[in-house]
Amino acid sequence: MPETILERCEAKGLRMTGQRRTIASVLEEATDHPDVEELYARAAARDGAISLATVYRTVKLFEEAGILERVEFGDGRARYEDADREHHDHLIDLATGEVIEFVDPEIEELQERIAERLGYRLKGHKLELYGVPLKRGGGKT
Repeated sequence: MPETILERCEAKGLRMTGQRRTIASVLEEATDHPDVEELYARAAARDGAISLATVYRTVKLFEEAGILERVEFGDGRARYEDADREHHDHLIDLATGEVIEFVDPEIEELQERIAERLGYRLKGHKLELYGVPLKRGGGKT
């Protein structure tokens, strides 16, 4: 299976213009969950001819092709991440808006057991935790 966002776009037969390639590259390098405005700022820094409308259209195209996944964390902004990333859950810091990705084997096992107890085999899930930092010694714990 193709590894990069660009390779997956090409494998799905999407026409990849120079601007779409730039946007795919920006998405590939993202370590956060950017919204369209953030993607636009990053892409426009590389290619000043890219418009906000182009970024919106490209993100919609990539989402419809199953290359990007739309995530919403209750702040009114749709954010995006690579749909082919390893499974992870999210903890959203309500004080700063920071999104922390994590994987916890105990949570994964518990979800499987709950589904089984209810008569289901789990095929997928999304977990979002919302919290504020604990104050201990002036920093996060």
